[in-house]
Amino acid sequence: MPFQKIQSEKLAQSVVKQIELLILRGILRPGERLPAERDLAERLNVSRPSLREAIGELSTKGLLETRAGAGVFVADVLGSAFSPALVTLFGDHDEAVFDYIAFRRDMEGLAAERAATLGSETDLKVINTIFEKMEAAHPKRNPSDEARLDAEFHLSIIEASHNVVMLHMMRSMFDLLREGVFYNRSVMFKQRTNRVDLLDQHRLINDAVQRRDPEAARSAVVSHLNYVEQALKDQQKFEKNEAIAQLRFDHEQKR
Repeated sequence: MPFQKIQSEKLAQSVVKQIELLILRGILRPGERLPAERDLAERLNVSRPSLREAIGELSTKGLLETRAGAGVFVADVLGSAFSPALVTLFGDHDEAVFDYIAFRRDMEGLAAERAATLGSETDLKVINTIFEKMEAAHPKRNPSDEARLDAEFHLSIIEASHNVVMLHMMRSMFDLLREGVFYNRSVMFKQRTNRVDLLDQHRLINDAVQRRDPEAARSAVVSHLNYVEQALKDQQKFEKNEAIAQLRFDHEQKR
């Protein structure tokens, strides 16, 4: 007969599974420090040897890393999504910028639909809380803060879509965006008109998700990213024209 005796799972394996799920679901994030060993063992209600065994296994899997004198951290599991050579290639060619926006338009439109339909009440509260922070930041005119909150807003909608593959893929993409690989987001917030328009667009996205209207949520995301695409094209055209004008000016100065 194909039956085998049931064996109770080792405590260390239970710890491994719990931490794996926290990483998979995006609750524990790359670079995040785990609590100190004594504290974590108490929270999990396991012995410190069992915890050490679990951390050792997770480290072998490449999910955790121990830093001497600093503690145990979630490994940079997102960084492996793109090779360094490909990241450099993205940054060197404008074509990648607009392909990136098209990719975001498709993925985030779907995420907004799913968030409006599948997001819990708590998910929607998180999205709304971040939008309220965006409103509060608007009068302060700090491009760095506005860009950071912009990313957090979009990622909160992706988290509320409850698709772990989409979550990790898009977090990886936003990491590259934050590092300026695709474009400098702060440029979008420097012009007064852009800042007002962008806040209004995020308000429409938030309103649609809050009232659980999936079609309106997708439409608002698509309209927002169409605007971003056109604004970047306009900025590129302006910079090209300015470079030509500067050449003319330099030449005229030397005559």
